Amino acid sequence: MKIIVQKFGGTSVANSDLREEVVKRVREAREKGFRPVVVVSAMGREGDPYATDTLKNLMLSTCGCGEQSLRDMDLIMACGEIISAVVMSSALCASGIASLALTGAQAGMVTDGNYGSAQVVEFHPERLLAHLRSDEVVVVAGFQGVTPEGEINTLGRGGSDTSAVILGAGLGAEKVEIYTDVKGIMTADPKLVSAARIIDHLTYNEVCQLAYEGAKVIHPRAVEVAMQHNVPLIVKHLEEKAAGTVIGAELNIVGEGRFGEREMRVITGIAHTTGLAQLTVEMGADEAELELKIFESLADLRISIDLISIFPEQKNFTVKEEDLSRAEAVLKKLGVSYRLNAGCAKVAVVGLGMRNLPGVMARVIKALNDKKIRILQSGDSNITISILIQEDDLPEALCTLHEYFRLDSRSGEAERVLA
Repeated sequence: MKIIVQKFGGTSVANSDLREEVVKRVREAREKGFRPVVVVSAMGREGDPYATDTLKNLMLSTCGCGEQSLRDMDLIMACGEIISAVVMSSALCASGIASLALTGAQAGMVTDGNYGSAQVVEFHPERLLAHLRSDEVVVVAGFQGVTPEGEINTLGRGGSDTSAVILGAGLGAEKVEIYTDVKGIMTADPKLVSAARIIDHLTYNEVCQLAYEGAKVIHPRAVEVAMQHNVPLIVKHLEEKAAGTVIGAELNIVGEGRFGEREMRVITGIAHTTGLAQLTVEMGADEAELELKIFESLADLRISIDLISIFPEQKNFTVKEEDLSRAEAVLKKLGVSYRLNAGCAKVAVVGLGMRNLPGVMARVIKALNDKKIRILQSGDSNITISILIQEDDLPEALCTLHEYFRLDSRSGEAERVLA
């Protein structure tokens, strides 16, 4: 069997007209000889009757004490995808395509019991395969699974993407299509950079980095699973025929030269994160025990820190502004001196071509310095350079870097190493 997994986000199944577009995509796949498995998110967004956030807020509004059971929260949040699966399956049946809806549990997803952000630890494909052999389209409720004890778990934000990729890997699908309300993964946020354009091809590593650094088209956990099992991903628009963004292994995209001069890119795309606060902690060089206590205390409160720069007498890091008051309480309790810089944003330039290439950081700094954009802190990894700036400078910084590295040019898709 040629199997394809098609995942449709909440905005793609929000009304009857959009669901008819989904039916068309499923029918097209069948006409090409595929046996489709459809994965759906909850219909619509917050405020729509069956959206995940709407269901979550319903529970919160009825809990007078302000506390809620994580188990019960998972139960109510899983309902949105189940409703969506049943409605979508009914639409397929009404169009003459044999279909049935399954919950994540019925589809064979076994989770680890971590309410709200569970991992799928086992996948049992037998029931799905039986339906596919009978030429039925199975519509699976994304974002969820069940523990060996029968407890419903949700997979966290972006969980439907992860569900789709796990199904694709477990079923040996030829590809996983992620349908959304954008045309593909873009070189930058088009709301802030008018010259941003679709990236035709990306490696798993590049997409992971872009996703972790703020790009919201696909969840990084889904890409990690796809990379582990070498499942090709395609991100595309529901209502348009454009090819979208193809995501695959570096060997396929670069090593074989399948996409012309794809290997020559320096920068592939730019992502950003807002709502950050920079904390600078000052202490003596011999206070290693206190330094450890600071980071342990923040971890105990599940406060995530980023852009960590440690020097003998100074520690710099960022936290989300929503966590700032708790982070400050830790520092005050420990009696350390610190400086606060709120209203920050992180800009991350990502590209396979910068790997082992000298001078890219210098060029990023020059581009921003020329525009008098102050760099507060920086960090880098193998294929990513991250810069912390004031959030007020974010639009200009994004446009400056996008233009400087020629990301608006489709010829070669970016500035080239040997250009």
